[in-house]
Amino acid sequence: MSESSDKPPISVNPGQWSFTRWKTIGQLEALEVHHPLFQATVFLQGAHLSHFSPRDEANWLWLSDLAKFQPGRAIRGGIPICWPWFGDPARNPPAIRSHIKTTSAHGFARTALWRLEDVRESAHEVEISLSLNANDDFAEHWTGHALALATFSFSVKSCQIALTTTNLSRNPMSISQALHTYLPTQDIARTRLLGLGNSQYVDTLRDWEYFNQEGPVYFEGETDRIYETGEPLIVVTPSGKRKLTSVGSDSTVVWNPGLEKSRRLSDFPDTGWQKMLCVETANAAADYRVLNDGQSHTLGVVIGRA
Repeated sequence: MSESSDKPPISVNPGQWSFTRWKTIGQLEALEVHHPLFQATVFLQGAHLSHFSPRDEANWLWLSDLAKFQPGRAIRGGIPICWPWFGDPARNPPAIRSHIKTTSAHGFARTALWRLEDVRESAHEVEISLSLNANDDFAEHWTGHALALATFSFSVKSCQIALTTTNLSRNPMSISQALHTYLPTQDIARTRLLGLGNSQYVDTLRDWEYFNQEGPVYFEGETDRIYETGEPLIVVTPSGKRKLTSVGSDSTVVWNPGLEKSRRLSDFPDTGWQKMLCVETANAAADYRVLNDGQSHTLGVVIGRA
């Protein structure tokens, strides 16, 4: 990492900031928060949160040791924003596929350069807002026109992300999306996820068939499931518990690449799958959303102590 950048913010005055500074990391511009109670790092590319930790604690998010910070390259770890579609375009409902003009997964937001809208600070909290105007500049990717606003709220107790989409076109627009949250664990074999018992899920590794979840979710190899629930979840690892509470979501994606897929992933250690899991607040599969002209929808998650 280089020393802090003197590059001015796009729309707010850095002279008003007490805890937030510009930072150049690799080839990307980021905002680093050094509050007496917590720390955080948000990249302008992708509106990507890579770090959050209360004082004297380790990063609450998993970030790959091999992550690269380059223009146009998605960052491996943290919380990528998958928008305005999630996953393989071909696996999305027809209403979403009709907008997409590429075979690339997870949309274009995670590699696009977002605009800084606001930084608000207090003795107890820092809030950062970034926006992406998905207009004709993205015409090669899709046919929609929408505004995405990502708001990050940090405190000593929690990290909150709210992603609000507003349809700026005259026609109805369908989207799928996810806050692709990577979480750390000391041992995936001793990790479990609570709160999904008695819910249905689509198993993408078994021909996209539906199954019923009974009890906690354990990880015994590659896992890629879309659960039909928006209930609060508890991640239990050898070092403790973390609670995820969603807003505007009735689907949760649970993912771990396992041994074999880890070797094929970019910027991912061969053994990284043993130290991470993804629990993604989403609007995926049947939970996609339709927005009429001027209509908005907010997808959000609060990551806190359990």
